[in-house]
Amino acid sequence: MSNDTAVDEFGNELMLPTQSEVSAPFWEMASKGVLVVQKCPDSGRLLFPPRPRSPFGRRAVPEWVSVTGKGTIWSFVVPRPPLTPQFAAVPSYNVIVVALDEDPRVRLVGNLVEGPDAPINSVDPATITIGEPVEVVFGKPLVEGTTLPRWRRVVPVAGTSGPDGT
Repeated sequence: MSNDTAVDEFGNELMLPTQSEVSAPFWEMASKGVLVVQKCPDSGRLLFPPRPRSPFGRRAVPEWVSVTGKGTIWSFVVPRPPLTPQFAAVPSYNVIVVALDEDPRVRLVGNLVEGPDAPINSVDPATITIGEPVEVVFGKPLVEGTTLPRWRRVVPVAGTSGPDGT
């Protein structure tokens, strides 16, 4: 295992996201279970991924704001075969792109899971639908300082569990 990976509770070696000085507030708040994005102080427009200057207004330094963590699935993919060795043991996992309710132009990438600490392949990819509502969940940290935002359905699909596990 390298410094760029961690082993999850299921024994899968996972790649860790790259963190920088600019993205540090995102990871700090994720470790507290809060989803934040940047906001341009001039235009009020939300920004993601994090950047040192806003491309809108006078290119001011963006501020960090919390968002509801609700959105819709804008796109998804099921890598076959897994594109990296770290994911070979978790076939049929999904990667979704979520358009935030606050601003659908802001999109975050993650996995659709049954619950905060469920494995990334806990949702049958055949049941994923573009446009379905999701909400952010935060599980246990992969390593200290790295808690990934994941997504679960707001309205459960028939035969699956909902946000409260029922």
